Amino acid sequence: MGLILDSSILIAGERGGESVRQILERVRAAHGETEAGLSAVTIVELTHGIYRAKGEVDRERRQAFVEELCRDMIVHPVTLEIAQLAGRIEGEQAARGVSIAFEDLLIGTTALHLGYAVATLDVRHFRLIPALAVVQL
Repeated sequence: MGLILDSSILIAGERGGESVRQILERVRAAHGETEAGLSAVTIVELTHGIYRAKGEVDRERRQAFVEELCRDMIVHPVTLEIAQLAGRIEGEQAARGVSIAFEDLLIGTTALHLGYAVATLDVRHFRLIPALAVVQL
C-alpha cells in the first residue's frame, strides 16, 4: 500500500531542517519501501505557507522546499473521480452531523481513490473519512 503524505509531516520536517530526501527516508524507515506521493492540495497548503512567511529568509527556504517536493515526488491531481468521491463522502458525513475540513477531505479521498493510506501527524482529522487507512508518523 502506498502513502499520501499529509502536509503536517512535511511542515514538521521542513521546520526541523530536513530535506525531502530525509523525510522520505524517515517515512520508509517507519513503513518500509512503499510508494509515497502527495495530493495537489498539499502543494496548495505549503504554497500558502510560503506567502505567510514573516521574513524573506523563511520565504525563500519554504519556496525551495516546495520546489524540491514538486521535483522529487509524485503529485496527484484532484481528478473528476476524486472530486465525486469527496462530494459523496462529504455529503454522507454531513448528513450524520460530521464535518470534515475540505483540504483533509481532498487529501484523504486522493489516498482512497489510489488505494493508499494517509500518513499524518494529525490522525484525528483523517479518521473522519470512512474506510481511509490512516498511519501516524
